[in-house]
Amino acid sequence: MKQVITTEKVPIKLWLDDIEEGALDQAINLANLPFIFKHLAIMPDAHQGYGMPIGGVLATKGVVIPNAVGVDIGCGMCAVKTSLMSITKEDLQKVVNKITKVVPVGFSHQEKAQNESLMPFPDGNDFSFIPIVNKEYDNALTQLGTLGGGNHFIEIQKGSDDYIWIMIHSGSRNLGYKVAKHYNNIAIIKNAKWFSEVTKDKELAFLPIETKEAKDYMSEMQYCVEFAFANRKLMMDRVCDAFGEVLSNRKEYSWGVGPMINIAHNYAKWENHFGQNVIVHRKGATSARLGEIGIIPGSQGTKSYIVEGLGNPESFTSCSHGAGRKIGRKQAQRELNLENEIAIMDNQNIIHNIKTIDNLDEAAGAYKDIDVVMENQKDLVKILVELKPLAVIKG
Repeated sequence: MKQVITTEKVPIKLWLDDIEEGALDQAINLANLPFIFKHLAIMPDAHQGYGMPIGGVLATKGVVIPNAVGVDIGCGMCAVKTSLMSITKEDLQKVVNKITKVVPVGFSHQEKAQNESLMPFPDGNDFSFIPIVNKEYDNALTQLGTLGGGNHFIEIQKGSDDYIWIMIHSGSRNLGYKVAKHYNNIAIIKNAKWFSEVTKDKELAFLPIETKEAKDYMSEMQYCVEFAFANRKLMMDRVCDAFGEVLSNRKEYSWGVGPMINIAHNYAKWENHFGQNVIVHRKGATSARLGEIGIIPGSQGTKSYIVEGLGNPESFTSCSHGAGRKIGRKQAQRELNLENEIAIMDNQNIIHNIKTIDNLDEAAGAYKDIDVVMENQKDLVKILVELKPLAVIKG
């Protein structure tokens, strides 16, 4: 932990030295919520979001806040260690080419609905208590196995353990967005009727957990978390198939993969902390319980990490979900130098798709220094494997 702010209702504990003004204002709003528990934890990758900083961990007593989860419910990371210790750039490019043909990116969906057996199903296959999911189910079948845009990616990486890894970052696509917006709008309307002190301008409308709306949201949110995992799993299967197609019957390669690591970073759930059952909201933060294996990516062109949680109670056993943005998307497109950002990738011999100014919103220069982020959370996780990018596919 780097600093503690003690001027608000509860302490704000920060794992970074410098936090942007907008994110700090949001942290102050959170620290004065009437139902906040114990303290607020701000991870080292924190930056301003809607209502709550991305990189924030909030525990509440008796309420759930849709905006403290965000619109990409269940967004997270997965990674597998392959049996490969090397691959030529020519073969890697062939793999990338195949991946781009089987994994839709950006706003693209599947041309046809995917097999329903790949979808999660609620207990008893009863969709009546998850009405938004039920309404969007057919659309979700075409979103399954798609990457999305923004900071979502597929990376091929070389580990400090000498093996090649595959890492994917993606979420619940439009399904999660629909669920998040629906219940946030309900919370806004109800908070206004209650004359709540949590005013609309704070973007932190809440639902008391005993209400039907809160229970419905928790059920729909959990489905979106499971859908996001199914989405990543299908993409990982198809990425591995692409490797297999390129490397099959090649004596110089021994192809196989180990078990998949998966961890989400946008969700809320009941947990026990400091002797009480509370609802922990992680928005752009991942669980880091003692011994738990996690994933912390950098930006494209920088290192990523496989980590093990240290179970620090002060962060509600959490850690960062990545490097975190340093500047906004439009600012990056205005201010970053395209040639310099391309050179960062080319000088490391990374296969990438930074081609135009529009791509600068996700360039390495738009993100914080991952080395600083990792140093700031050395009391939250320990590094198991350091990963350097070989190829990057962005949405």
